[in-house]
Amino acid sequence: MLGLHMEAELREQAVVLPQQAPRYDEELARLLNGKSYDLVVIAARGSSDHAALFARYLIEIHLGVPVSLAAPSVITQFGGHLRYPGRVLGLGISQSGAAPDVAEVLAQMREADQDTLAVTNTEGSRMTEVAEMSLALGVGSEQSIAATKTFTASLLAMVSLVRALGAELPSFESDASWIETAMSFADEHAEPLLERAPLVVLGRGYAYPVALETALKLMECALIAAKAYSSADFEHGPRALAGPDAALLVVNRLSAPVGLPAHRLDWPEFGVPPEIAAVPQAIVGQAMALKLARLRGHDPDEAARLMKVTKTT
Repeated sequence: MLGLHMEAELREQAVVLPQQAPRYDEELARLLNGKSYDLVVIAARGSSDHAALFARYLIEIHLGVPVSLAAPSVITQFGGHLRYPGRVLGLGISQSGAAPDVAEVLAQMREADQDTLAVTNTEGSRMTEVAEMSLALGVGSEQSIAATKTFTASLLAMVSLVRALGAELPSFESDASWIETAMSFADEHAEPLLERAPLVVLGRGYAYPVALETALKLMECALIAAKAYSSADFEHGPRALAGPDAALLVVNRLSAPVGLPAHRLDWPEFGVPPEIAAVPQAIVGQAMALKLARLRGHDPDEAARLMKVTKTT
């Protein structure tokens, strides 16, 4: 069957996430040791960039600390040198830890005497060498091209990071039923989407990074042209796409558009706080991408024209 590795790794989340989440809390509390910052700068690419955006929401909502999502080419392509105000935490997120441009952001920040933290699933990688501190996700290797458990583990690591910086956040309590809920939802609702175009994925707040990740999964696994929007941004022009042939995949119902002729599919609700709900919501997106890939005859374990580790400079 197509996508056997992706399905296995998707299902592993029921085991590895509750195993690792307590360790993230402990290690980040030890590493940060009560520190506080005036600014957080996050460097990431691909799925990790979506985890970075999730971190931005967490940090700004719960800590009131502004977050800047780094543009690594400012350093790697244009030779820029940034002046950082006050005490800044440089955070790099990369599943492989091999992203050269992300590593360069951390290296320059460390040279500027700012704290740097690498979050990666690969110990001993380039990013962990340049950062002062590092957290290993520890969820085991992924053989599928698509990031599954490394993405949701990155989300949990961001929750632990913000908790270590002083926020009171709900604890993570995984429910094994999340996986079957996601797989059943995809089995029931994926096939009608094959006749729809475009596919637009909507989310707001903590669910917006999940919408971005879901659209990415649909593109890389099922080779479906999908686009994600904040449901607020969607109202500023992209709403014109929502004709009778389109499908709106709604990750959360916060300010979701109404009164449109497009086919609308709402993600299931999981009855947990929104900071935690992002995890099962992401699993639903993974299951939907896997199901659509299989329906279209594509193998998400060997996605077309993609490599598992992408190195950009």
